[in-house]
Amino acid sequence: MAKRCEICDKGTVVGRSVSHAHNVTRRTWQANLQRVRALIDGTSRRIWVCTRCLRSGKVEKPPVRRWQPAPAEAAESAPT
Repeated sequence: MAKRCEICDKGTVVGRSVSHAHNVTRRTWQANLQRVRALIDGTSRRIWVCTRCLRSGKVEKPPVRRWQPAPAEAAESAPT
């Protein structure tokens, strides 16, 4: 999985957790990334996008695909 948003470039942040007893441990914070279909340069592509970009409308979603059977398939399945 990609660990970086393809729109805003948000990625993994590293730091330290400090407990109440002041025990210090290293940790990472991951961005909340979702794989979505987006309209990029007129084509539909799957990209990794953070939820902040999704909520703010920075991602343009492609139109919903409506499945239509091919004319040959429709003729074959029609009862005679």
